Amino acid sequence: MQFSLLYCRVLLLAAASLGGHRALAQPEPLKFGKLDLKEFNAKLLPADSAAEAVVLAEFGRARVIANASDNFQSELEVVVRIKIQKKAGFDWATVQVPLYGHQRLYNLKGYTYNLVNGELVKSKLEDDNKFTEDVVRQLRLRKFTMPNVREGAVIEYSYSIISEHSTGLPGWSFQRTIPTRWSEYRTSVPDWFDYKTLMQGYLPLSIREHTEGSTIIAQHPVRTTESRWVMKDVPALTKEPFITTLDDYESRIDFELSSLVVPGVMTRDVTRTWEKVETTLLEDESFGLQLNRGGFLKDELARLNLSPTATLETRVAAIHNMVRNTVKYNDVETIYTSAPLRKIYLEQHRGNAADVNLLLIAALRTANIPAQPVVLSTRTNGRVNLAQPMASRFNYVVASVTNTDGKAMLLDATEPLLPSGVLPERCLNKLGRVVAKDLPGDHWVDLTPSHRKTHYQQVKLTLDAQGAITGTVHEEYGGYAAAAERSTLQEQGEPKYRNQFASQHSSWTVPKFTISNRQELSQPLKLDYEFTQPADDNATAGLFYLGALGEFSSDQNPFRHDNRMYPVDFGMPQDETTLMTLSLPAGYEVAELPKPAVIDLPEGGGRFLYSASPTEAGLQITSRMSLRKPEYTAAEYEHLREFYRLMLEKQAEKLVIKKKA
Repeated sequence: MQFSLLYCRVLLLAAASLGGHRALAQPEPLKFGKLDLKEFNAKLLPADSAAEAVVLAEFGRARVIANASDNFQSELEVVVRIKIQKKAGFDWATVQVPLYGHQRLYNLKGYTYNLVNGELVKSKLEDDNKFTEDVVRQLRLRKFTMPNVREGAVIEYSYSIISEHSTGLPGWSFQRTIPTRWSEYRTSVPDWFDYKTLMQGYLPLSIREHTEGSTIIAQHPVRTTESRWVMKDVPALTKEPFITTLDDYESRIDFELSSLVVPGVMTRDVTRTWEKVETTLLEDESFGLQLNRGGFLKDELARLNLSPTATLETRVAAIHNMVRNTVKYNDVETIYTSAPLRKIYLEQHRGNAADVNLLLIAALRTANIPAQPVVLSTRTNGRVNLAQPMASRFNYVVASVTNTDGKAMLLDATEPLLPSGVLPERCLNKLGRVVAKDLPGDHWVDLTPSHRKTHYQQVKLTLDAQGAITGTVHEEYGGYAAAAERSTLQEQGEPKYRNQFASQHSSWTVPKFTISNRQELSQPLKLDYEFTQPADDNATAGLFYLGALGEFSSDQNPFRHDNRMYPVDFGMPQDETTLMTLSLPAGYEVAELPKPAVIDLPEGGGRFLYSASPTEAGLQITSRMSLRKPEYTAAEYEHLREFYRLMLEKQAEKLVIKKKA
């Protein structure tokens, strides 16, 4: 927020003098350029000494001040010291600092320390190792690479960031993907400012202190609150399967300004609301002002020859297909267009997420179909904090149309392999927000998909008296599984796809393999194939051990750790079904029929069913797994892990086939 102090300086001089107390002095955890040789002593490293690198200490100090023009600005000073333990940790010597809007980085300096023959050798960060990269609108990356990095080196760097015309207070992350021995953050806030403190993560603070201090603003003393937050011996933030982004789970602190009070002068509630965010977006030239500029599409829409009696869903699908086939997505996630929609559609035929989907909204509106933008944060961008109304947290936009049942139909035209009404998996991140004026009801939209991830297999096996197997298989990939499989097929091409498939079953020969419904996106992708598997040369005559489901199910439990601090986020419900019939050679039988199994997750969260029943020719097996929720909490992890263990154990059971007595 920009707030000038010029007009209140005289009033402040007449105000009552504000006494103050100095904050209790605490020594800083590290001083730039003051490295002790004990930092090279491996015994001092955290318990996770096998890590590729360790943050020995990091220190940040933030404050809100007035600049020479009497405008508020925030200032952040950062010092970081990291020990590189292995070659795999060399990446930590390349640092990227994001800069938003009018932020400016200055006073960047750094050293690499190496211990050579017992002597400390220091290498300075030079200017030719520093550069800036523009990423998207309002975002730049300041990058630098530390010199002369070796195994065992200690790198140290510091910088400051000024946020011009800002009363915001920078946040701080205490956790990284490597262990951190000490992370400390201090803030100095004039009492004029009231901030909400927002903590995130699963780790407790080691130190939390608040004392009084003072500063000078507009030549007048003002009380300040001096705060100190510390975490020590912070474990690495580890990558787990089925999560959105690690940023959602890191231990960090953020601040939101609620009010600004200048005694005797003004009181201003500066709390941001989602309604204010929407208004700002609707007035933005690269967002809201583009939505009703689809007049150039009238001729294109007329060529679709849509019947006046066609259903809403049919008309929407046709327009969705028109946009999707004309403008290709360039993989840039943003809510702002890169050029006028007319130019995107008629000239460039390529664009970012906003170019494609705001164009879709403009086309729908031109066809008299009410459509609204829905902004969201993708899974890799992290969740949106509902308590922090900020447009910058969104990095993607899709379209919403109310269907004939009165429900929101969410549309995205960036993916050529997804049908109308299905969002890409990257968008399945809890909630999005409709950006519209005077729209009744809650503007938050549930992004949980109605489509599931389904995989169905119908298998017919025939075992001969020598132990060789022939089989025919019909597979169907539905919903999100179909999109993923079509993507793999498109990327590899059919010949490579077939070879890749065969290589996964090294003992098979696959003489016939066909693929159906490649282009029918609303239908499952179908695979039909035949295979033969030779007899095991080491098999005992008249006795076979057959892992019937082994080639048609996973043998790895994705949940290997005993405990987990984060939710398990699949994105969508899932179903896997295998129906198998096994024909035995004459004179053979199953020694013992497998026992049935029913495994349930608590509170109806999922179920696994297994059954085996004799047939006239042999045996029929049914294996069905259903995960009914898109997300499971950390408290449910133990049950989910055990669910998978028991299911895989059952699917791996071997059948004993023997010759009848």
